[in-house]
Amino acid sequence: MRTALHIVLLAVLLAGCRKDEGPDADEPNVPFALQLPPGATMPTTPSDNPLTDASVRLGKALFFDTRLSRDGSLSCASCHHPDKAFSDTLALSLGVDGLPGLRNAPTLGNVAYHNAFFRDGGVPTLEMQVLAPIHDQVEMDHNVTIVATSLRDQEPYKTLSMKAYGRMLDPFVITRAIASYERTLISGWSRFDRYLYQSDAAALTDAEVRGWQLFSSAELNCTACHGGYDLSDHDFHNVGQYLDYADDPGRERITLQPDDVGKFKTPTLRNIARTAPYMHDGAFATLDGVIDHFAEGGQPHPNRSPEMVNFVLTPDQKADLLAFLSALNDDRSLDQVP
Repeated sequence: MRTALHIVLLAVLLAGCRKDEGPDADEPNVPFALQLPPGATMPTTPSDNPLTDASVRLGKALFFDTRLSRDGSLSCASCHHPDKAFSDTLALSLGVDGLPGLRNAPTLGNVAYHNAFFRDGGVPTLEMQVLAPIHDQVEMDHNVTIVATSLRDQEPYKTLSMKAYGRMLDPFVITRAIASYERTLISGWSRFDRYLYQSDAAALTDAEVRGWQLFSSAELNCTACHGGYDLSDHDFHNVGQYLDYADDPGRERITLQPDDVGKFKTPTLRNIARTAPYMHDGAFATLDGVIDHFAEGGQPHPNRSPEMVNFVLTPDQKADLLAFLSALNDDRSLDQVP
């Protein structure tokens, strides 16, 4: 199982790897032409991993390669489907032996803007995040060094690795290339964005506008946690899903603080109609179920967020709210790499 210590040690080893020289090391590398939707800002990238055409194309090739898993059966895309906004369709994602993992795999849309990863925020960078599923025994159950050795002399990895990073494929390159590709998965091409950021009043139906007004009203107060460009505060909250979180204590697994039991990262609501099932464990199959949970205020767990307040919706209001949430779907693919 993944541990914070394991990931930190791997990160230290990767950072200390020697940079190899190669025949293509001096070739120019073109910056990746990232397309940003209205309202989006340019995401920041680490100084040792700028977005370039070669690094992003290398990352995409690796993202879809099943050889990253022990038995060659799973790629990153096996749990992050492009047509589902790079989320999973299962409540709990399945690993190489068909066993369920700990949590539901969330969308990768807009991870470029996040400052902590996984639903408990246990990993601080996208580069480190790449390591966890590869090494996790119930996910890919492999070793990134073995992966690099097996792929380094094969194309397009050999050429793209040298062009992007001036070195043969190794753990340093794998983690940074996949992170680069994931940073290009920008969400924000929805009708709601045209309505909000381009003043296109015709972009939403009357029902969707009413749903947005209801969503942002003081009565529902959804924007207290689901605000901003990504419709998420990227913070951690206990929403009273359970009284007992023994199976998965959430943020407390990382901080070891009792006050963090049952707290999970606020998910983005972008493409929410495409990313069922919902919650950290996929417990709700539909958005109707999610709305009902929040309307009821959740279970009275000691750590339940004070923002969890009961409210009542008429059938028409619920329909309007669901219509608004569907308007958050992107009109185009998140994948910008041909």
